[in-house]
Amino acid sequence: MSFQEILLRAKLGDEMAKQELFDRYKPMLIKNSILNGYFDEDLYQEQCLVLMRCIDLFSIDSCKCI
Repeated sequence: MSFQEILLRAKLGDEMAKQELFDRYKPMLIKNSILNGYFDEDLYQEQCLVLMRCIDLFSIDSCKCI
C-alpha cells in the first residue's frame, strides 16, 4: 500500500492505517524525544499527539489513490 493510500485511510478513521503511519514515524519521534541524553516521555507523548493531529489536518484533496 502506498503512503498516499495509508494517509487517506488514516484520515477516514482506519485505525490500522493510523498505526502504520505511527510505526513509520516512531524512530524519528523517539530520536527527537531525547534531550541532554535522556528520553523525555512527556515530549514523546506530545509528539505522538501532534502526529495524529497532523494526519487529520493534512489536505489530500488531489489524491486519487482509491
